[in-house]
Amino acid sequence: MSELIKNVEKEEVFAPKGLVEVEPGRVNSLTLAQTPACKMTVFAIDEGEGMSSHAAGGDAMVFVQEGTAEITIKGEPHLVNAGEAIVIPAGAPHAVRAVTAFKMLLTVVFPQ
Repeated sequence: MSELIKNVEKEEVFAPKGLVEVEPGRVNSLTLAQTPACKMTVFAIDEGEGMSSHAAGGDAMVFVQEGTAEITIKGEPHLVNAGEAIVIPAGAPHAVRAVTAFKMLLTVVFPQ
C-alpha cells in the first residue's frame, strides 16, 4: 500500500502550522497528501503575497491556522481569520492574499 499521508510522522501529535514557516516575500507549501480523490497542503504566506485567480476541479476547504487571509471567490472577497475556514466550490475562480502573514491547511476533495 502506498503512503497516503506523507511528510509527517504517523501516530505522533503535531501542529500542522509548524510544518511550514513564513519567509519574507514568499509562499511556502508542503504537500501532505495527493491522490485522485483528495489533496492536502499546508501553506505559509507572507503579508502581501498570495496566489492569483485560478480554479480547482474539486471543492476546496481553506482552514486558516494563523494570521488573516483574504480569499476572493467569484469576485467576492472574504476575510478569514485564524481558527476559521471557508469552502470554495469546485470550478469557482478564486484568489488568495495575505492580509497579515498567515498559515493555512488546504484540503481539496475531487469527485470520483
